[in-house]
Amino acid sequence: MNLLLLTEADFTRPGRVQLTDQRARHIIQVLGSAVGDSLKVGQLDGLRGSGTIIELSNNSVTLEVTLDTPPPAKLPLTLLLALPRPKVARRVLAAATELGVENIILINSYRVEKSYWQSPLVDDDHLRNAMLEGLVQSGDTHLPSLTRATLFKPFVEDHLPEWLSQRTGLLAHPYAEVACDGAPQKPCLLAIGPEGGFIPYEVDKLLSAGMTGISLGPRILRVETAVPALIGALYY
Repeated sequence: MNLLLLTEADFTRPGRVQLTDQRARHIIQVLGSAVGDSLKVGQLDGLRGSGTIIELSNNSVTLEVTLDTPPPAKLPLTLLLALPRPKVARRVLAAATELGVENIILINSYRVEKSYWQSPLVDDDHLRNAMLEGLVQSGDTHLPSLTRATLFKPFVEDHLPEWLSQRTGLLAHPYAEVACDGAPQKPCLLAIGPEGGFIPYEVDKLLSAGMTGISLGPRILRVETAVPALIGALYY
């Protein structure tokens, strides 16, 4: 646990936090912390700082906390992602959160099975928990926004132009002629297709909307490989 993530409900008074859930168990059983120990803490959608343990029991931890440091800045990046297989989606969203993606849009595609959208593994709670894990891992406190676009054509025709009005649109495609060679000069919207890629019709619609195809090379990557590889190539 690189950051103890707190919510407003955890505060019993200003500067005082009491935990009795899995976070307390982690502090006691995994970290083996004792009274007087200091932990890195952060408030969800707020500042980071430090917390000193002042009381400890078998299932409860009380800390005095000071929050005085901003979290790391988000990347100026919106990820337009064809919904992956449900088990993969959790890992991909956690990784995207760790890397600092600002917005995530899950979009439908011809190669996205309809059953994926009904899976409990991609409901709001599961995906939020995955992104919270990304915050804890990376020491961040601000969740990315999460949007679902279950109909491809209406989103691309009616909503994508608005997203692109303030952003450079990049479509990851292994057969694109333009190499991925660093971050664009303004905020970016990066589209990544499903396993097997967007079909030609979808590629044409995305390019017609104003996106530019980019490639990391001729290798065909899994979604969970492509997402961190592309973000790393653009921003790291």
